[in-house]
Amino acid sequence: MLTTVLFVAALAIVVFFAARSSLKHLKGDSVCCGGEGVSFAVPTKELDGPIIGKKIVSIEGMHCENCKNLVERAVNRIEGASCTVDLKKNIAIVSYDRELDESSLRRAIEWIDFTVTGIEDKKVG
Repeated sequence: MLTTVLFVAALAIVVFFAARSSLKHLKGDSVCCGGEGVSFAVPTKELDGPIIGKKIVSIEGMHCENCKNLVERAVNRIEGASCTVDLKKNIAIVSYDRELDESSLRRAIEWIDFTVTGIEDKKVG
């Protein structure tokens, strides 16, 4: 009987903290996705040549500054691409100075566990 009570109490504590963490995550608090409230801004990446195009990437799963920074870093690793994320709109705006393969863009974002729901070309100029 005592073992059952201890087990139920321990389970209740785990459920409480899991629910609390989930609520913070859904509200978009800065403590999510392992960011622990510490977020380092990603420096703007300067492209070598003139911008020849932009892509608007719709992304599911971003909730905080840490998510934003993860996506920006992942896309900025692609040669010839520079990214800024708009968290409120759940999009990444990707400028590029050479041909940019959409599959490599999608892979870079999905590799860090976000979902790309669409990619659209945006006119430049």
